[in-house]
Amino acid sequence: MSAVLVESGADKGAIWHFGEPNKEQKELAAGNAWADLSHRGVVSISGKDRLSWLHSLTTQHLEQLPVAKWTDALILDPQGHVIEQLFLVDDGVTTWIHTEAERIAPLLEYLNKMKFMLDVDVKDESSNYAVLRAPGKGDEIGGPYALVPRSELTETKEAFNKSHTQVGIWALEALRVAQGRARLLFEVDHKSIPNELGFLNKAVHMNKGCYRGQETVAKVFNLGQPPRKLVLLHLDGSMVVMPESGAKLFDGDKEVGFIGTVARHYELGPIALAVVKRNTPAGAVLIADGVSASIHEEIGLKAI
Repeated sequence: MSAVLVESGADKGAIWHFGEPNKEQKELAAGNAWADLSHRGVVSISGKDRLSWLHSLTTQHLEQLPVAKWTDALILDPQGHVIEQLFLVDDGVTTWIHTEAERIAPLLEYLNKMKFMLDVDVKDESSNYAVLRAPGKGDEIGGPYALVPRSELTETKEAFNKSHTQVGIWALEALRVAQGRARLLFEVDHKSIPNELGFLNKAVHMNKGCYRGQETVAKVFNLGQPPRKLVLLHLDGSMVVMPESGAKLFDGDKEVGFIGTVARHYELGPIALAVVKRNTPAGAVLIADGVSASIHEEIGLKAI
């Protein structure tokens, strides 16, 4: 069956599915699938100071990042709010980053402002390189990933297709939601801090030096009381129309949070990641756009 494309949002233009989303998810979960992520933005950072520089700017420990090891990191504002989510790999000469395409311009602006006198060179490589979700069992950051020159993209896709199944964004997002991995532009809003979204001891390294926003992360961690929490919801499967991303969540008449991503999972059925107030009861029946939902798991409190 021909590919169905994503019509709007951060993944606009990417392949949504090939007609059998449940089969695609099963293949992906089994490690037998790959996906085209060439709509995402790519940035390169070269220069001898690149890793120590990125270490100082982000929440991740990057000074001794091993060659060819993918990791994730956040950039926070001075108040500790999440403003960028990065996926990085170093090849020994250059550090490569992929992120949401619409965040490339503000990311480049920020990085170039922070260079000072250091030996770093920042470039937008989105037109020259593409990211693929490579075949293999999934890891904790959504990979394995392959960074491919666009001149070799067609050849690489053909090679993957010889022994693996291509899947769409539906499959990737369904597994991301089930695994409780928050994504920039979806579960992250202008108030989000890492403590709420399950990032601690993952994208946020808890034993590294100072970075912008660290004071907020440390203070909230020590108090153990983030204002909100990321949760995995089970949605009422009898409803034909599911809530949209950003839909408000209510506990009775009280607004308690918002829907980040809705997915139809091949085993769990209709599920969603949502951000709700910390004191929202685990047994509460929540409503979003007329659809009832129950909390299946409190992801944002795992690292507290």
